[in-house]
Amino acid sequence: MPRQIAPSIYWVGMHLQNDSFQCHPYFIDNGDESILIDPGSMIEFEETVFKVKSLADIKSIKYIVLHHQDPDLAAAVPEIEKLIDREDLQIVTHSRTSVLIKHYLVTSSYYEIDKNDNRLITSSGFRLDFLTTPYCHSPGAFVSYDKQSKTLFSGDIFGGIEESWEFYADETYFDKAKQFHQEYMPSKDIFNYALSKIEKLDIDLIAPQHGSIIKKKYINKLIQDMKNLDCGLYIEEKYNQELTDTIAELKEKESALKERDMLLFQQSKRAEIGEMIGNIAHQWRQPLAIVNTAVSILKEKNNAGILQKQDTEEKLQKMEQRIIYMSNTIEDFMSYYRPGKEKSRFNVSESIDKALDIVNISNNKTVKINLTINEKLMLYGSENEFIQVLVSILSNINDLINIRKIEVVTIDIQLQKEDDSVVLSITDNCGGIDDSNLSKIFDPYFTTKHKYLGTGLGLYIAKMIIEDNMNGTLKAINTEDNITKQIGAKFIIKINNE
Repeated sequence: MPRQIAPSIYWVGMHLQNDSFQCHPYFIDNGDESILIDPGSMIEFEETVFKVKSLADIKSIKYIVLHHQDPDLAAAVPEIEKLIDREDLQIVTHSRTSVLIKHYLVTSSYYEIDKNDNRLITSSGFRLDFLTTPYCHSPGAFVSYDKQSKTLFSGDIFGGIEESWEFYADETYFDKAKQFHQEYMPSKDIFNYALSKIEKLDIDLIAPQHGSIIKKKYINKLIQDMKNLDCGLYIEEKYNQELTDTIAELKEKESALKERDMLLFQQSKRAEIGEMIGNIAHQWRQPLAIVNTAVSILKEKNNAGILQKQDTEEKLQKMEQRIIYMSNTIEDFMSYYRPGKEKSRFNVSESIDKALDIVNISNNKTVKINLTINEKLMLYGSENEFIQVLVSILSNINDLINIRKIEVVTIDIQLQKEDDSVVLSITDNCGGIDDSNLSKIFDPYFTTKHKYLGTGLGLYIAKMIIEDNMNGTLKAINTEDNITKQIGAKFIIKINNE
C-alpha cells in the first residue's frame, strides 16, 4: 500500500528485492490537478499504478515531474500517459531535459521550469518551487520544494545505494549515500553549488529518488557531510589530475585577464556604456515623475467620481508627450555616444545646447541658466566625447538640486577665448564641494551619492577626455561671496585652439 510521508504526499513505489538501487515515485493528491513525481521504470509500473489508484482516480494526474531523463526515472511515462488519457497532461521538467525525454515517445506537452520562473502553481493554489542543480547528475537536473509541507523532492541528490534498505534514513545514512554521490556527482565544486541552494530552504523532509527518506533531525548534518565529499571518482586518476591542473591554469589566466582589463579600462579614452545609461536615467526621472503624477491624479479623480473627459484627454496628452520625449532621448544618446574616434572641428556653442537638451535641466522651473557665449568658437576633436563631459558636469548639478532640495538655482555658463585657448566655465550656486572631497572628485569610483545616482566614473572619464584626448585641462573650484561664504562650484575647461 502507499505510505503517506507528509500532508497529501505519498510514496507510491515498491521495494525491489536484492537490489541496492531502490527507485521512489511520489504522488501529491491535489484534486483533479494531482502530481506524479519521478514515476520510474517499467519494473515498478504496475505497482505504482496500483498504489496511485488506491489513493485517487489516475486520471486526476495533470502533472508528471521528471527531475532528469534516465530510464530508472522516466521509462514508464508513455504507458502512464495512456492510462491518464488527458489532453492537458503536462511533463514538468527542464528544457535541457525535455529534448531527451521525447525519445521515450512521450506525447504530452512540456512545462519547462526554466521558462516558467522555476515554479508551478495550480488553480487550487498548490505550489512547487524548483531549484536548478546543473550536472547533479545531468545538465538539466533540478529539485522540487513544497513550501507548505516543507518537503524537498531531491531527485538524485541525497540518494543512497544500500542493500539493507530502510524506508526512513537513520544517523548512519551518510555512509550509505556516500558511494552514490562519489560516483554520480561530477565534482565537489559542482555538487557544493547545488547543496548551497538547498541548505537555504526550510526543510522538514527530503524525498530522494533513490535510497531512504530523510527526516528533519538528520538533514543539516547530512548536508555538511555531503559538502566535504570528494566526487567525480569515476574519472581516471590521470585525467582527473590533468583536469585539475587545467582548471588551476585557467583560473590564473582569468585573474591575469581581469587585471589587464582593469588597466585597459583605466587607460580608456572614451565614454563607458554604464555612464550613458546613467545619463539616460538622469533625463528620464523628470518625465517619469510627470507621468506618475498624471496617473495618480486620474486615479484619485476616478475614485472620487469626479473624473471628466477633459481631464482624461489633458493627462493622456501630457503622458504621450513625455513618452515620446523619453523615446527620443534614447535615440539622441545612441547618436551622441556611438563609439568612434573620428575627430573634426565642431562648434562649441552647439555642443553646449545639445548637452543642455540631454540633461533637460533648463526645463526645471527652479533653475535659471545664464549663457555668455561666443557662438563662433570652434574646437578640434570628438564632439560626442566633449558633449559627454558637459553632460557629466550638468548631471551632477542636477543631482545636487534634487538631493539638497535647492529652491532657487542659478547656473552661469561662459564660453570665451583667452589668448590661444577656448575657456568654458560652468558655475552653480548649489553649496559647493566639501573641501575634503574637492581633490577626489576626479578619482575613479569616487562618489558621495547613493549608488542609484552614480558609479563615480562620470567626472573621471570627463577629465580623461579633456586632458588625454583634447590636450586641455579640467578642474573644479569652490566659489565664495564677499564675506567668504561658500556659494557653489565652478568647473573650468581650457583647451588650446591653435
